[in-house]
Amino acid sequence: MTVLPDAEWRHGEGLRRIVTALVARGGAVKLVGGAVRDTLLGLPVADIDLATPLMPDQVMQRLEKAGIKVVPTGIAHGTVTAIASHERHEITTLRRDVATDGRRATVAFADDWRDDAARRDFTINALYADPLTGAVDDYFGGLADLDAGRIRFIGDAATRIAEDHLRILRFYRFAARFGQGELDPDSHAAVIAARQSLKSLSRERVADELTKILGLPDPRAIVGQMAADGMFGVILPELAPDFAATLDRLLANEATAGAAPSAFRRLSALLPPDAPTAEDVASRLRLSSRQRKHLSALAAHRAAALPPPRQLAHKIGIEAATDAYLLAAGSDEAADAAQSLAGWTVPTLPLKGGEIVARGVTVGPEVAALLKAVEAAWVAEDFPDAARVAALLDQKIGRVSD
Repeated sequence: MTVLPDAEWRHGEGLRRIVTALVARGGAVKLVGGAVRDTLLGLPVADIDLATPLMPDQVMQRLEKAGIKVVPTGIAHGTVTAIASHERHEITTLRRDVATDGRRATVAFADDWRDDAARRDFTINALYADPLTGAVDDYFGGLADLDAGRIRFIGDAATRIAEDHLRILRFYRFAARFGQGELDPDSHAAVIAARQSLKSLSRERVADELTKILGLPDPRAIVGQMAADGMFGVILPELAPDFAATLDRLLANEATAGAAPSAFRRLSALLPPDAPTAEDVASRLRLSSRQRKHLSALAAHRAAALPPPRQLAHKIGIEAATDAYLLAAGSDEAADAAQSLAGWTVPTLPLKGGEIVARGVTVGPEVAALLKAVEAAWVAEDFPDAARVAALLDQKIGRVSD
């Protein structure tokens, strides 16, 4: 019998209180999913989720009676969030699928652990563990797949994908995170065959999964596999022909500069250096206004020679300027740019229109023109102090007067 290795999170006071409340009087609860999988792999655990055959109202009653705060975060699907001793844990009643349409499922509550496991996506995500003894339950060979680094759908792969088309992209993400060697042939063939069904998903869900893939430490191999499998023809037809070379340069620069992974920086690497195209992609993926501007700025500055880092940062912001250098510059130049911008704040021009008017310039377009001219000179001189700005203003006013 496989037993979950000991880990600090297993001794959390909040988890202990929740488990005690749920197992009392014949109740049952088990750890499920990522916490079990990652602990078996010796990886850090982010979320600790629990499953129980108790009905949601029973779960809430038991927890509240034990003085534990409960939030009905997904009560219609059997999920509540328990907050105990400053810990938050999701607890979901066992379920089985009644009907699915590829985007959402109609579920019924169940009392059989295997039924609950059968509706999950991959074998390595359908591992359960007793929170007290650590004994692991494996209904579909997840332990062997975990050891082999094999990402495999539970049961018939096509059926699992038909239940939720996002599982196509999840397959690639999990393969990148946990996979070793060749992809599972049946699962791989199934995602390729079903790739057109990605069109039925909301753009937000596609964007979320794609950015999770791009945010991995090194997504190059799986991105290349996705391109070869025709995935980007469905979700990102704007994919640049030279994306692989750009991604190689970017990751090399990130390593040299010690830059943390950025999904949106890497998304830019997949696109041609064209601002309108970046705008179209950002709009289609329903990115935020800030993300849209960021992606557009990177596209606009990849094709031409880059201005000095701080000048570029004054124009498009520090983050975007850093990303532009990481994307388009050579290794040393990118590292120097990132270092020069780290901890730096874009200054504000120490000059107001009223100061120009006080020098005798008539209110109107001339004041705006002088402000613009002084600011351009100030930026070109690497943002000197107020005294130098005053001197620059005097020079500009003198030229206007002449």
